[in-house]
Amino acid sequence: MNRKIGTFFTWIGITVGALLASFSVVCILIPNAAIDYGTAGIAILISKLSGWNLSMCVAAVFLPFLLLGFLILGRRFGMHAIWGSAVYTAGLELFRWVPFELNTEHFLAVVFGGAILGAGLSLILRAGGCIDGSEIFANIVVRKLSEKTGRSFSMTYLLIGFNACVYLAVFLLINRNAALMSLLVYVVASAVINHFTDHFESVKQVTMITKDAERLAEAIRSELNKTCTIMESYGMIAGSNKMIICYVNYFELPKIKEIISENGGAFTTVSTIDEIVK
Repeated sequence: MNRKIGTFFTWIGITVGALLASFSVVCILIPNAAIDYGTAGIAILISKLSGWNLSMCVAAVFLPFLLLGFLILGRRFGMHAIWGSAVYTAGLELFRWVPFELNTEHFLAVVFGGAILGAGLSLILRAGGCIDGSEIFANIVVRKLSEKTGRSFSMTYLLIGFNACVYLAVFLLINRNAALMSLLVYVVASAVINHFTDHFESVKQVTMITKDAERLAEAIRSELNKTCTIMESYGMIAGSNKMIICYVNYFELPKIKEIISENGGAFTTVSTIDEIVK
């Protein structure tokens, strides 16, 4: 029953978050000469330059990344990403017909819109979903690098580089003001997302304390292809245990929590790691 309730709220969170994001883009950001970032920003740029329907451009740009996410990152993540993107795209079309006008300065409107966008994306990320292809792309690159090198990598630099290319294109193809306003959206939305997700683009250290460490570590290795460090530990009440340490990215957290639950549970903490030095 608890799992069903959790699943229900996961889908609700993704839906509400995608609608908030699409409302911000259509009703606040675009009317104030700003755009979203990531692949959504690319789709908006294509729509502005070509005059094509925005929601169709977004669907076309998102589709390859969604398929890659489904095939490479797994069915669970893929379904969440597809649903979030579908609701976001539908919201873009729906809010075109909503009479909404924010009578304030462009700067304040963009800050407000960026905050709403960040809140919506935070809901999606916390529910284990994703609607932006740049995050899926960075996740895939990081996973492939980790598989080849055995090291854990942050998505931060990939996302910054991707968005820098988007804003450079806005600067060259539209104008300087649109690029600066869009950069402000990114700064505000990122600040909100980092506040509610604790730097989702960074590496996460998952620490588990259990008596059956070998079985849990083997399940993590076989299902997530992640190695673990196992150490002896002792609790004042529980007595002798073993501590497992594993490094994952933000999008792998729901999966590792599921693995822990299916293997008898464990006392688990998750912390953000800024840098790993070997």
